[in-house]
Amino acid sequence: MAVTTAKRPTTKQRKFQLDEKDLPTHWYNIQADLPSPLPPPLHPGTGQPIGPADLAPLFPMELIKQEVSRERWIEIPEPVRDAYKLWRPTPLIRALGLEKVLGGPARIYYKWEGVSPAGSHKPNTAVAQAYYNKQEGTKRLATETGAGQWGSALALTNAGRAALAKDPKSPGSLGLAISEAVEDAATRDDTKYSLGSVLNHVLMHQTVIGQETKKQLELAGDRPDILVGCIGGGSNFSGFAFPFVADKLTGKVKDLRVIAVEPMAAPSITKGRYVYDFGDEAMMTPLVKMHTLGHSFMPAPIHAGGLRYHGMAPAVSALYEQKLIEAVAVHQRPTFEAAVMFARAEGYLPAPESAHAIRVVIDEALRCKESGEAKTIAFNLSGHGHFDLGAYERYMNGELEDYEYPAEKVREALADLPKVAV
Repeated sequence: MAVTTAKRPTTKQRKFQLDEKDLPTHWYNIQADLPSPLPPPLHPGTGQPIGPADLAPLFPMELIKQEVSRERWIEIPEPVRDAYKLWRPTPLIRALGLEKVLGGPARIYYKWEGVSPAGSHKPNTAVAQAYYNKQEGTKRLATETGAGQWGSALALTNAGRAALAKDPKSPGSLGLAISEAVEDAATRDDTKYSLGSVLNHVLMHQTVIGQETKKQLELAGDRPDILVGCIGGGSNFSGFAFPFVADKLTGKVKDLRVIAVEPMAAPSITKGRYVYDFGDEAMMTPLVKMHTLGHSFMPAPIHAGGLRYHGMAPAVSALYEQKLIEAVAVHQRPTFEAAVMFARAEGYLPAPESAHAIRVVIDEALRCKESGEAKTIAFNLSGHGHFDLGAYERYMNGELEDYEYPAEKVREALADLPKVAV
């Protein structure tokens, strides 16, 4: 890409803050700007497109409406905005320390989501989902986790017991955890299911990140040439990037590169297929068209952060298919190397998930150093790594290994894909 002649900042201001009055009033729904509607979810039993009644046992109706809406802007309820004010707007920080370490002309900014009560971007949708469930009278929520705690539920669900019967040493997967959570919600009248990524409404709730970032870059007098985010299911990447991708879809911006970064150990976009698949291991969820490694995918028991899901959000998958975004997979040792460099330069310990993005940010900045191009690179630092000190210790002790998911394992998992006539 040619060097831009647009006016760029000359000051060395580090933080760019917004006031509470600048908090977004609406979520951005990228479905309004996609060239064509996303392929419809299919019923796991009939293979036919599902309707609201099929999802009602799992989700409150307002979230079901948001899932299929093609309205560009969905108003954020006042109680949700009030809760957001506990930590939002979050700061945009220019990585002056990292720029100094790397040298070269690139300017680097990061959106710092680690200031939330939970230490990551997740409350942006958790608060919204809790609100809508409460409005409908839901008394109990079930969810999953891909960071390891899933094992505590194994003895409680049919899906978990079946997995252990098949492999007593099973390391688990996010797909299996989803099976457990869906089973729990579907078998109780007082319970709904809450998902932290992948679904359209979840990605939409996260767009407060990108909307704030746009305003903050304007305060900085800068505009991005490259956006980078890590991907597991797609939520933090989408929340950060979609408000910018909107400008590409509507023709306002043509030269913006948007890069999604995933681990070599779970390369759903870079090695998966764009087909219909189940969202869970036990084949209980609707079928969605996405990049997938196969619902039977079982990740290696290595530390790839929370980026261990077999599929990618349908909206992210569609953008990749349309060549509106790029994707790259990276190994875990270079990822932790980048994380340590960032922590020493910037003072914040990044979550291992976010460190995947940092690896590519550093690589792109070094390319700018070689070419002399003064590009602006922005990325989403989606959370802190305070709960991941054990992984950092293993990295510092040389105990982490690079692991690339074998091609034959991908073929085996993809052989189990459901037969869909659509």
